[in-house]
Amino acid sequence: MTSLRRPVQHLQATARIPALAVAVRRNDRPLWTMEVGDSGTDRPLDSATRLRIGSVTKTFTAVLVMQARDAGLLNLDDTLGDHLDVPAHRALTLRRLLSHTAGLQREPYGDVWDTLAVPGMEGFLADVAKAEALYPQSRRFHYSNLAYALLGEVVVRRFGDGWAELVAKRITGPLGLSSTGPQHDGYCAQGFLVDPYSDHARPEPSTDFGVFGPAAQLWSTASDMTQWGAFLADPASIDPDGTVLSAATLEEMRWPHTVRDGEVWTSGVGLGLMVYPRAQRVLHIGHTGAMPGFLASVFGRLGGEDNPGGVGFAVLAASGTADEIFPFTHDFIDQVLTEDPADIRPWRPGSPAPQAYKSVLGRWWGEGYEHVFRWEHGRLAARDAGLPLDSPPALFEPTADPDVLRTVSGRETGELLRLHRDDEGVVTRMHWATYRFTRSQETFDGQL
Repeated sequence: MTSLRRPVQHLQATARIPALAVAVRRNDRPLWTMEVGDSGTDRPLDSATRLRIGSVTKTFTAVLVMQARDAGLLNLDDTLGDHLDVPAHRALTLRRLLSHTAGLQREPYGDVWDTLAVPGMEGFLADVAKAEALYPQSRRFHYSNLAYALLGEVVVRRFGDGWAELVAKRITGPLGLSSTGPQHDGYCAQGFLVDPYSDHARPEPSTDFGVFGPAAQLWSTASDMTQWGAFLADPASIDPDGTVLSAATLEEMRWPHTVRDGEVWTSGVGLGLMVYPRAQRVLHIGHTGAMPGFLASVFGRLGGEDNPGGVGFAVLAASGTADEIFPFTHDFIDQVLTEDPADIRPWRPGSPAPQAYKSVLGRWWGEGYEHVFRWEHGRLAARDAGLPLDSPPALFEPTADPDVLRTVSGRETGELLRLHRDDEGVVTRMHWATYRFTRSQETFDGQL
């Protein structure tokens, strides 16, 4: 991957980033890392250097909330008042707080980004009374650090342990993210504010944000963050047993609840995760981050024909002004997989369809359109007849009645497919989401 060094060098030079760390992880290649610049400390910049990841921290807090949900300790439609004795905004739901659609103001009450003075938990919760609800719930996207500070305290109360301890015990420890944590130590780089009209870079303070930590406190390395990005997008590659969180729950988290910009639909937000759609049905899933002197962009890749699985990528910068890293992150991983695509797996014969479903295979018409049903990888699958075989199909699983199947992914997920047979047991008609499917094109009143 020698050709990848130049774009990283170009980014560091043109965006004037004192310390830049970039890493790419994929299942079929060794971990790739690169650092350019200087740590700003007595320790040289290398792959073990830790930088602040800012709001990427929110993805860790979101995972803790979902762990608590999966453990039966809370429900996403619980209200804030169900879990915290706050003096206001008690009706806001955890789901809306997670997806930044609760309407809560961006920051805690006061001027914490001016004074850098952080209240204790008692004062923080009391100050919730002074925070504004800017919009009704579900009205629109409005980013809120305050929401994540509150969510962090919810999981602390539910699990009965400190937030930092929960991150270590329930996430970073099991996943082996040994360089990720809230503490500032000798491996940490110095963050800078780079002057726009000179080459001077002023050091920023490495403040501990205390009760606001669940929104933005963590430090990490680029290599750790590639592992985290891959986990968010492709958990089977990182945590196949679902020790930290099930694949189904992560799929739930990445389903978009809102777009981030109502005029330009370039990205959305799920339950704590940012989702960026790319060409060819590819999604980049993760989060960006900013803290004084630092910017971060951490994502994993889902989908795409050149995806080898387990793809995570991270760009960490010791500059608070290098916005160029955000588009670079997405374009860079596109370049990586274009220049060095995954090997194409050879096709191999599979098992035949069970006798009960052999007469389902082939072409069917529904709602005036032609669909093809096939047996693939041990499941019944369906696609629009005009789509290629490598496009994602709808997949079905039998219920207790083998002639009633549930759609488990793709078109009409969740809906039933009902099979109707003649006296010979041959399927002659189907209903999918109640729409009639027949071997020939018919009008809705059954005319050929």
